[in-house]
Formats: sequence, structure tokens, C-alpha cells
Amino acid sequence: MPIPFLDLKAQYRNIKDEIDGKIAEVVASQRFILGEEVQKLEEEVAAYSGARHGVGVSSGSDALIISLMALGIGEGDHVITTPFTFFATAGAVARLRAVPIFCDIEPNGFNLDPMKLEELLNRKLTSKNNARIKAIIPVHLYGQLADMDAINALAELHDLYVVEDAAQAVGSEYTGAQGIKRAGTLGDMGTLSFFPSKNLGAFGDGGMVLTDDTQLAEKLRVLRVHGSQNKYIYQTLGGNFRLDALQAAILRIKLKHLDDWHRGRQRVADGYRSRFQDSGLLESGAVRLPAELYRDRSIAHYHTYHQYVLSVQDRDRLQLHLRDSGIPTAIYYPLGLHLQECFSYLGYKKGDFPQTEIACQEVLALPVYPELTEAQQDQIVEGFRSFYS
Repeated sequence: MPIPFLDLKAQYRNIKDEIDGKIAEVVASQRFILGEEVQKLEEEVAAYSGARHGVGVSSGSDALIISLMALGIGEGDHVITTPFTFFATAGAVARLRAVPIFCDIEPNGFNLDPMKLEELLNRKLTSKNNARIKAIIPVHLYGQLADMDAINALAELHDLYVVEDAAQAVGSEYTGAQGIKRAGTLGDMGTLSFFPSKNLGAFGDGGMVLTDDTQLAEKLRVLRVHGSQNKYIYQTLGGNFRLDALQAAILRIKLKHLDDWHRGRQRVADGYRSRFQDSGLLESGAVRLPAELYRDRSIAHYHTYHQYVLSVQDRDRLQLHLRDSGIPTAIYYPLGLHLQECFSYLGYKKGDFPQTEIACQEVLALPVYPELTEAQQDQIVEGFRSFYS
């Protein structure tokens, strides 16, 4: 029987009564834009994440844009980020007419490499033509945090802002110089996405910016309503970045279940690990499991597995074989941002970021959600075994 890549219907069935009741409550109120539901969600997500402020916005992509706007980043400014991420990360920079500067990823993970970042900063900041670097956007890809201690140390040394792209990592935890902290609270600001497929997903688009800085939070609230602090009076140029009440209400219900869902995802990840270890495929080198950095069983959510991503040999033929066996997979991401046509003006070429290009050829995401059964995991791993045998 075909396996769903993500079974949101199963998730909905388990919370249907709560969700339907809350939707009916909002509809009866006829209050749909910002308001009490959004304010409560902001408070609850901020408290869950360990931030002083949460500002609800229209999407994770808009969360990145509005964060950069609040920092005053604009035309000609340079922002460093990874080429191995969803388009929105660098797209937010480019939309503000700032310049994305790419830095390669770690060889044992998929996040920004602090060693490469240090080399890049030393090279760029010694050139007068490249003195406009203003910020770093590390991406916590697939649910695992980047090496934030090292990144923050470099940012502090060079007086740069840090905006965490935590779209895939709500609730993920990191043990470092600041103790145990959650995604979105380790930089100047952190951005979340509530796209339906995320671990905390709405019934449409939505996002949030987290920050401990009260002044930045106030700027964000003004910018999300076209730049207006008092109705029809505009101090600055903002946009329509509002989160609507229906999405906030749904997310408030889901937030109560998020920790249980994270534990379910980790249980599935552990199941994959033990099955692949027993399969013989790891010893052959055909399959490499996700690196689990900052792994500490005393921490509940060191990695929240928004995606469970393997590195595999002969990836494209394997994917076709699995599809024919009723096993869905996905590729996040098949082409680095430095090689995307829309960024050709930046002047990057093939070979500039070797670890990113290797990842683009090898990564394969498997189904990972709490409702995935052991029998389905058996079927998935058997699909790998039958291909490589």
C-alpha cells in the first residue's frame, strides 16, 4: 500500500473537535485580522520558544523580509547566508535590493559552516568594496540548529546582526554558551514559518518573528501594518504582513500538541536509525544517516526532524525504484541557490560551494511524522535494501 509522504489528515483527525470548535468561535466573532487570537498566539509561541516577544506575520518568507526591514537593511547592503536552503532565505535579501553573499555548508551536516564563514568574513571585510556586510542569516535546516556559538562569536567580532531562519526548527534546542535555548532565540531575531507542512503548521500561510529586543518588536508591529502606528498616519514604509485570526486560533490548538508530535518524530527517526543499522547499508556506504549534532538525551528536542534526510548513492535511480514500490520521497534541495538563474547576476559558478553541490546530488528525504507506523518504516527500509542488493 502506498505510504503518504506527510499525513496531515491523520493529524487533523486526532484534534478535529478542538480545531472545529475554535474555528466556529472565530467565525462567530467575525474578527479576522490580528486581534486577541493573534496576540495570545504571539505570547504563547514566545513563551514556548523562550523569547520576550513574538510578532505574528503573514508567512515565514515575510518574517524574513520584515526582520531585515526592521534592521534597516536595504539597497546595496550585503547579507551572508547559505546556498543550501529554500529560496525564501536569499529571496528576502534580494527583494530589499540587498545582496545575498553565499557561504558553504558543513561537510557533516547541512548548515552554515563557521570555518567557511570566518574565511569569508576575513576575505570580504578586508576589501573596501565589500565593507557593506550587515547581517548573517543562518538556517536551521531540517530541524537541527546551526553552530550558533561560533556564528554569534563571528557576528559579534565584526558587529553584524544575526537573523535565524528557524522556519523548519520551531522548538529545536541547542546547548551552548547561553545554556539550553530554542530556535529563534539565539540571534537578534528569529523567524518561524507556519506553512501547513511544518511541524507547527497552519491551515494556510503564517509566520512569526521572535526577539528579545523590545524596540525591534515595536518596529516589527509597525512595519506589518504598512508602517502605521496610528491609523492612517505612516511613519515609515512597511507592508501588509499581518497574521489573520483564524490561522492564529488553529495554531494555538496545535501548539498544545507540538511537544508530543516532536517526540513522535524523534521516535520515527530512532526507528529509521536502528533499521538502517541492521540493514548493512551503512557499512557499505550506500546510505549515510542524518548527523545528529548537539545530541544529548537529557534535552527533549535537540533535533525536531522537520525532515528526515539521508545522503545516498545513485540517488535519482533509487528515488524512482522507491516510487515504484509505493514509497514517497522528496529532494530538499536539488539545486543550490548560487546556481539558480534568478541569482546569476551574483556571478557564482559551479564548483564555488562543493559541499552544497554534493548535498544537492545526494540528499533524499523520507516520510517522518508521528503517525508513521513501524510496518511502514519496515517497508521503506526494505525498499532501500532491495535496490542496493
